[in-house]
Amino acid sequence: MKRREFLLSTAAAAGTTLLPLEVFSQSDRSPMNPEINRPEIVAEVTQMFQRYEKALMENDVAVLNEIFWNSPHTIRYGLAEQAYGHAAIAGVRAARNPIDIARTLTRVVITTFGNDFATATCEYRRNSSGRFGRQMQTWARMNDGWHVVAAHVTLFDNVLPAFPPSPG
Repeated sequence: MKRREFLLSTAAAAGTTLLPLEVFSQSDRSPMNPEINRPEIVAEVTQMFQRYEKALMENDVAVLNEIFWNSPHTIRYGLAEQAYGHAAIAGVRAARNPIDIARTLTRVVITTFGNDFATATCEYRRNSSGRFGRQMQTWARMNDGWHVVAAHVTLFDNVLPAFPPSPG
């Protein structure tokens, strides 16, 4: 399997949509307009997102804490709290009840900007309660690899309309 086919299949397995590089002109690739969705960078972030999702489903708090940037600048807006700094986020994770945490992802969009910055957004449905949720993560490549530097999670009783509608 060629590298591009591998990257596309990895992204497809995660439910990620890749835009062809041809969509962006050379003038869009300046330092102020970085190259969007380079396949190898999308694959890296997708792999980290999948690692995060696995740790979340297994309630592996150590891995979740490792994935978040260990900094007082890291922010996570959760369902019932606002956690400022890695220590606060780790404290929330250690105290939370993992009941109804299992979820099925219904839409994932990963967008990369240059080599070192990305967003990962997803919509999901909680397996037990059936509630609908959204998650937004901001990822940055640090000296020791990719980390979530900011996140926001919301949960609703009903599915909200999407524009354009989710494929499939």
